[in-house]
Amino acid sequence: MLSLLSIGLAFFVIAVSPGPATVSNATVAMRLGRKTSLIYGAGLSTGLVFWGVIAASGLGVVLQSSVYLLMALKVFAGLYLIWLAFLSAKSAIHPDNNMGQVEIGTRSLMSWFIKGVFLNVSNPKTVIAWMAALSVGLGANDSTAFLVLGVFVCVLVGFFTNALYSIVFSLNGVMNGYKKASRWIDASVSGLFALAGIGLIRSAFIKQV
Repeated sequence: MLSLLSIGLAFFVIAVSPGPATVSNATVAMRLGRKTSLIYGAGLSTGLVFWGVIAASGLGVVLQSSVYLLMALKVFAGLYLIWLAFLSAKSAIHPDNNMGQVEIGTRSLMSWFIKGVFLNVSNPKTVIAWMAALSVGLGANDSTAFLVLGVFVCVLVGFFTNALYSIVFSLNGVMNGYKKASRWIDASVSGLFALAGIGLIRSAFIKQV
């Protein structure tokens, strides 16, 4: 039980820390409200499950040792983050035409879920976070059943963390604050995405030197 708590706590610290997923989830919550953000967060959490399976099955080690595959994934993910930076910058320049002004329908909600899945699946660094969290509580003699249980705990923590972001950043006070400073917030988010994307692409090629 203590080992599972250690794994869950380690994964919570990783999941709650600012990054492309959490920043984007917070922004969606402030712009579009709780319902859309919860669906987007569910997509992010589903994307986490994908990398959890990769890490638990041992393919994470293979991915880390496959230099060119990892490089391609990092470049792809970096380009996607730069695209998100462009969208945020566009929203900062034209705040009256941002996502918050668009009517949200069922199809749009499903698209937000898919975007959440895509963002986390396209980030190969997530598998490193999984292996780091699992290594906190797992030992060499632990069974496969315990490994699966550890992954399940991390999955629950992932869904909880994303839901927490959705709830906190969709509070009326937070949303009203966003409306007053949307231009500056979107510009800051754009900068964070751009830095993360460029850093990810840069790290892909540094590995080759």
